[in-house]
Amino acid sequence: MNRYQDISIITVDNKKCYQTTRYPEVPLSDQDTYVYVTQGDRFDTLASQFYGDQSLWWIISIANTATAGTSLPSDFPQNSLIPVEGSQIRIPANYPNVISSFKLLNNP
Repeated sequence: MNRYQDISIITVDNKKCYQTTRYPEVPLSDQDTYVYVTQGDRFDTLASQFYGDQSLWWIISIANTATAGTSLPSDFPQNSLIPVEGSQIRIPANYPNVISSFKLLNNP
């Protein structure tokens, strides 16, 4: 999935750039998978393994950013590609719903 394919291109100071991209919340689910990061793991390879599509790495990344009131790791910056080795991360099971929410947020 090319997540930028439907994002508007705007001109700012005579330069073309993408309009601000908004990302949805990724709700917790009993169906989510939790894994411990081992050496060489990256969100794109995990997305390929669990979703069959490495371009969906951003779903795993945003699902593992710090969220108030949760025990998610706070040391993963949003859109990080490489998780911290030894940490436990969440692989969201409801990724089709996350994709739909992303499209609604960015293509009103």
